Amino acid sequence: MSYVFDTNSFRELERFYPDVFKSLWIKLDEFVEKDKILSTREVWNEMERGDLAQHLRTWLENKGRDRIFPTPTPEEQQFVQEIFSIRHFQSLIGNTQQLRGSPVADPFVIACAKIRNGTVVTEEKLKPNAAKIPNICAHFDIPCINLEQFMRGQQWEF
Repeated sequence: MSYVFDTNSFRELERFYPDVFKSLWIKLDEFVEKDKILSTREVWNEMERGDLAQHLRTWLENKGRDRIFPTPTPEEQQFVQEIFSIRHFQSLIGNTQQLRGSPVADPFVIACAKIRNGTVVTEEKLKPNAAKIPNICAHFDIPCINLEQFMRGQQWEF
C-alpha cells in the first residue's frame, strides 16, 4: 500500500525535528525506501513557493525529488480530467490560483492515489458540500486519512 502525501501533511512534519524525533524519521525513511510514501510533482511545486523548513527540504531532497514527487502519469492526468468533469469539483482551483498561475496539487494527489491504489494523507477535513480532498476521495472511493491516522495505522509509537 502506498500513501500519497498532500502538501499540508508534509508541512505537518516540519514540527518533528529530526534530532529530537529520530525514530519517526527512521520509519519515514524506511517507507520512502520501499516506495510506500510518495506524492506528486505539483506538491513539490506548492512547497517550493512557501517557506519550507530547512530540515524538511534537506530530507526530501536527500530522498530524491523525482522519487517522492514524480511527474503525473498519463493515467493520473486522465483521472484529473475525470475529477474536473464534475462541475462542483472545479472549484478546487480558486480564482486567486487561476490569476496567479499558482500550482494546484489537490487533484494530482487524489489521482496519484487512485491510479496507484493508494491512500491519500491530508490534513484537510471532510466538509459537507465542499470541494475538498476528503470529499472528492469519498466520491471516488479513495481512502483518505490524516498524518495522525497514518502513524496510528502503522502502530508507530514514539
